[in-house]
Amino acid sequence: MRSIPQFLIAAPTSGSGKTTVSRGLMALFMKKGLKVQPFKCGPDYIDTKYHEAVCGRPSVNLDTFMASQEHVSSLYARYSADADVAVVEGMMGMYDGYDRDRGSSAEVARLLGIPVVLVADAKSAAYSMAPLLSGFINFRPDIRIAGVIFNRVGSPRHYRMLQEVCEDLNVTCLGYLPKQKELEQESRHLGLDFSRSKETEGLDMLAGLLEEHVDWELLLSTTGLPLPAAAVKEKPVLSEPGKLHVSVARNEESFSFLYAEHLDILRRMGTVTFFNPEHDRPIPQETDLLYLPGGYPENRLEELAGARLARESIRSYIEAGGRTLAECGGMIYLSQSVLSDGDMDGGSFDTDGRIAGDGGRSSGSDGRNAGSSVGNIRNEMVGVLPFSVTNERKRRKLTLGYRRFDYNGWRLKGHEFHYTQFAVPETDGKEGGACSLPPSIAQVYNAKGEKVTTPVFRYKNLIASYTHLYWGEVDVMALFGEL
Repeated sequence: MRSIPQFLIAAPTSGSGKTTVSRGLMALFMKKGLKVQPFKCGPDYIDTKYHEAVCGRPSVNLDTFMASQEHVSSLYARYSADADVAVVEGMMGMYDGYDRDRGSSAEVARLLGIPVVLVADAKSAAYSMAPLLSGFINFRPDIRIAGVIFNRVGSPRHYRMLQEVCEDLNVTCLGYLPKQKELEQESRHLGLDFSRSKETEGLDMLAGLLEEHVDWELLLSTTGLPLPAAAVKEKPVLSEPGKLHVSVARNEESFSFLYAEHLDILRRMGTVTFFNPEHDRPIPQETDLLYLPGGYPENRLEELAGARLARESIRSYIEAGGRTLAECGGMIYLSQSVLSDGDMDGGSFDTDGRIAGDGGRSSGSDGRNAGSSVGNIRNEMVGVLPFSVTNERKRRKLTLGYRRFDYNGWRLKGHEFHYTQFAVPETDGKEGGACSLPPSIAQVYNAKGEKVTTPVFRYKNLIASYTHLYWGEVDVMALFGEL
């Protein structure tokens, strides 16, 4: 059986430099002519896009809340089968999960049986790193720490002090990244806005620094393991494989949140056609399933509103009973309108924090919503769902966390993260009451089994929610049973 280097990159806390080191090592290995298979722990869309841009192949999410352990193991085996090296980027702190360490990077490393490379932020620290690293090395004996890479090291003398820490702890010191202003990343809108940064920006410099300061050859030689056994034969869940015409909304910003495994499943279902709702063209007439994933439609309201033919064709398709799955941004797009005050800076949120907790653009002649504050614009959307959504700064609220609910005999899981909210009517500039929404077709729960107010809507053969679902183990077409 062929062996390849396989490891998970983790850190004691968020913001330690996991993503920087992960992308840099991927770029370095690609530079050395290796075929790199990237993975990402947790429900993440932006880091996987970075990975794919670097490695030239899809990055696959490994999430032990949204998927069974058998499915996660199968994904890892299937996608790494032809790789020369498999690199898994962790999330948050190594042991941070939705319930203690459940769902954490550590759980994924233990499940896959791969070693961990620990990235430690050494800024303003020297021998105090010893008790910190000792805890991670010894906390769980069933997880092997293959070595440590220090980030933000101030000088060669500083690095020598950190090497002494590793010598005392009998752990391999793999090297370091020097403190470098160019490597510091801005906080990103919701931690996921891929559109605001260049996915390969600074990679050559980063790969060069890692090649100079990290013993990458030692890393590869000490993490070699036999390739995982052939993917576990999973129970087939597709009721109509190979027969369907699937239309998928996809572009760089407004509809960009797509899991690699979902696309693989859709291709197994039949012919997949991608379309851009910002372009003024109707969806394919032969569509059997319409998938509207999430993204940042709030950043592209004018373009979406102006693409009238696209909006009208989608509305006609849904009204005729066309089967449609709309998640978060997809649901927003199907609403009556989106209220905006022109401020598209949705705020910032650390990438890794998201699971710890729970053209024609107006409906009136002047483009303003008569019932909203002065300056607000009502951007017309598809108009299938009987409510509007607000992206006004004063009404934005971060909502995030894992979600689950039961529907049509299936246990559905996913995660919710957004700043937009259902619009609340205003009277004389003041909020006038709760938004009137259709009843939810299911009670939604968070990861700890507590009820949350997130609704799930069903209209004809449309299923829509703020929740980004993971349906790697679900027969999507079976969800559209009788109302």
